[in-house]
Amino acid sequence: MLVDSHCHLNLLNQADLQQDIPTVLAKAKERGVTHFLCVSVTLDDLPQLLAITRQYKNVFASVGLHPNEQPGFVPTAKELIALADDKAIIAIGETGLDYYRTEGDIIWQQERFRQHIRAAIACKKPLIIHMRDAAADTLRILREEEAQQIGGVMHCFTENWEIAQQAMMLNFAISFSGIVTFKSAATLQEIAKKIPLDKMLVETDSPYLAPSPYRGQQNVPAYVREVAAFIADLRGVPVETIATATTDNFFRLFSRAVR
Repeated sequence: MLVDSHCHLNLLNQADLQQDIPTVLAKAKERGVTHFLCVSVTLDDLPQLLAITRQYKNVFASVGLHPNEQPGFVPTAKELIALADDKAIIAIGETGLDYYRTEGDIIWQQERFRQHIRAAIACKKPLIIHMRDAAADTLRILREEEAQQIGGVMHCFTENWEIAQQAMMLNFAISFSGIVTFKSAATLQEIAKKIPLDKMLVETDSPYLAPSPYRGQQNVPAYVREVAAFIADLRGVPVETIATATTDNFFRLFSRAVR
């Protein structure tokens, strides 16, 4: 049993959404992937995400605004709390900081991040953190906002061991995507070897970041097994060990998800 802890089902072949999702989920089931967290990128996604969760009880959703989306717009914590008031919404995010594509003023992005953290604490739903070229500010704001009260996950982690340790001390799990399978990801692979099993999640971030040997193709939730199998091989353990640990971690962290 595996959980894809971060995917974007609503972005898979949008022109033919209703036919595509059953096929995608059926193929995932064949690979032992049984539950899915469909993560919000824009607030406009929410009706579509909720529609998917209504149809598939093993799919959960989040609400949040990706740091690269709608530059300058800062929803209030109160607005986010209201949007999160649905049993299918088990997390706040994805949120965080991304300085890779941001030019000029970044204060709005930091304030948006703070509003998401405050909403997560208020509604007691863990955070899904996107962090790119912004580790120092991300960790600083998490500390300042006392995000350890609610915790969450560092999605698609690509930073170093020191950053991973600091994140874990703030009550955040570390999630590995298909990037860990890339030949260029030696540093990340070392982290995957030594991270405590009770702090690990696996994800696809589909339709992006397909793992080897599917790199360059559209990613799908079934491929989370490739991520788990690769990490198992790194650690010299059966894939079932990684599957069991990451599944247990998911349901412990996202306690509103029904197993």
